[in-house]
Amino acid sequence: MNRGIVLAILSIGTLMAAVDTTIVLLALPSMTISLHTDLYHTIWVLLVYLLVLSVLSTQSGRIGDIVGRSKVYNLGFVIFTLSSLMCGLSSDVYELIAFRFTQAIGGAFLTANSYAIIADYFPPNERGRAYGITSVGWNVGALVGIVLGGVLTTFLGWQYIFFINVPIGAVAVVLGVKNLKDVNTHKSSLDISGTVLLGTSLTLISVGSILIASNGVTMPEVAAILLGIAFLPAFIYNEMKVKNPVINVSLFKEKLLSFSLAASFLQGIGGLSITFLLIMYLQGVRGLSPLDSSLLLTPGYVVASVLAPFMGRFADKGKPGAVAGVGLLFIFASLMIYYFALTPTTPFPEILGITVITGIGSSMFWPSNAAAVMFNAPKQYYGSVSGVSRTLGSIGTALSYVLSITVATLAIPRYVAFEIFLGTNVLDGSVDSTFVNGLHFAFLVSAVIILAASIFSVMGGGTKKETRKNEITVKDRE
Repeated sequence: MNRGIVLAILSIGTLMAAVDTTIVLLALPSMTISLHTDLYHTIWVLLVYLLVLSVLSTQSGRIGDIVGRSKVYNLGFVIFTLSSLMCGLSSDVYELIAFRFTQAIGGAFLTANSYAIIADYFPPNERGRAYGITSVGWNVGALVGIVLGGVLTTFLGWQYIFFINVPIGAVAVVLGVKNLKDVNTHKSSLDISGTVLLGTSLTLISVGSILIASNGVTMPEVAAILLGIAFLPAFIYNEMKVKNPVINVSLFKEKLLSFSLAASFLQGIGGLSITFLLIMYLQGVRGLSPLDSSLLLTPGYVVASVLAPFMGRFADKGKPGAVAGVGLLFIFASLMIYYFALTPTTPFPEILGITVITGIGSSMFWPSNAAAVMFNAPKQYYGSVSGVSRTLGSIGTALSYVLSITVATLAIPRYVAFEIFLGTNVLDGSVDSTFVNGLHFAFLVSAVIILAASIFSVMGGGTKKETRKNEITVKDRE
């Protein structure tokens, strides 16, 4: 099997998922006008995608363990591509949200199994480079989504941000069916009760958090979050009793795996909030258009894309946890610079330089963290662990959005924060300083989270000195 082709197929899938995360953001104002709705409805075009990824990624990875990761991955391409077509053809916001829901199902199948397929095809000492190459797909996709979203929406219409997926997906489906074959499958049954419990818990927590960001703290939202948390002990108890659990909880006795997953989750919250906060600053305080804001953020994505494969090679030398931890320190440094130096009149070249620092950190973290996670996962749970990693990352993304909007509303009305986030409003100069001070607090909170993630990454260890090898199996409970 040509590993280069495998990497290309996985990178295309990652690129498509990344494009559709960022490309929608810049198109939301146009969608709102075209579909004759309001921002509070349109924002769910973005949020439903993140929500479904959060809920389904773990289960999608487990399905890949059972029926074959390549089969599930290729099915994900088909669902994603067809749903993209239907998104572009939607005539009202409810249709669009519904097809974004199905598109996210395909995205979950893709993202939850990509790490596991690499682990199937590549030995541990070559995975860092492979994860680095696929992370180029993520960074290029995010870059293409940000810039292309503005261009397509401006000159052709928001529908084309979805239509662009169709030819890419069609080619990917053909290549995937021809070249991806199942390497490791494990016959077992699907844990339906665990799937329902985990899905219910994540849905309640995610929806409650998002609604708090949208509407403020009210009893129904708080109750939803508390109820979601209450489901977690029942889920864990279920997983300890069933024969073939969605998540084998004994995996988390492996401290190195748990530390690496914790780092991924915390980076999702603290790292991704940088983008949300900067968009609000550039559009709300500096008055830039969504397209101009995206162009200013581009250098960081370019740096991350170029450096990621090389950083992955460093991770392959045996210390992926350390490489990921150092990368997070770069991100921490960029956040502290924003905290101390960002003002309503900070020169754009300085902001551009800080994005480069963030890009260097991202290029070090993503391939190294993926290598650390999958090295410490047993073969028969590659898909499940890959899904858990993606689930934690998706929840982190949703929480980063909640953090950004919530902190912004400490200084300005909630509806104004929404409009700034979407690029449809610019702050009056009299409140610029107050709003930027609020952003300072958000950057500081994010920096603390990233510092904790860095500590967990370093504790995640390496690949050479561990006596435990990834080929071991977890003893099944009879």
